[in-house]
Amino acid sequence: MTRHCLPWTDLPETRSASGVAKRSLEGQGANKGASLVRVEVPAGTEAPRHSHDHAQFVQVIEGSGMLETEQGWVAFAAGSLFHFPAGTWHAASFETETVLVETNLPPASVP
Repeated sequence: MTRHCLPWTDLPETRSASGVAKRSLEGQGANKGASLVRVEVPAGTEAPRHSHDHAQFVQVIEGSGMLETEQGWVAFAAGSLFHFPAGTWHAASFETETVLVETNLPPASVP
């Protein structure tokens, strides 16, 4: 049975060599391919230019940095929202420890 209310700490954490920590809630059934991901990014981390095959929405919960897109560089802080349609490249530089929540939609090819 799917739990309808749970804390992020109940989800397993993965941590990259750079110290980025993620906890992910994956969609199931009709929501397969969708996910909600809490990301903790250490200060000084650089995310190189990349894109995804899925649409992504990001909410900055705390922290600050710079986001680069085809529209140029823009500063972000707590309360900022990002929207990246599928295939849109982006990069980021994190000035302070930052917490993000990503909403990843399933790629168009996932039923």
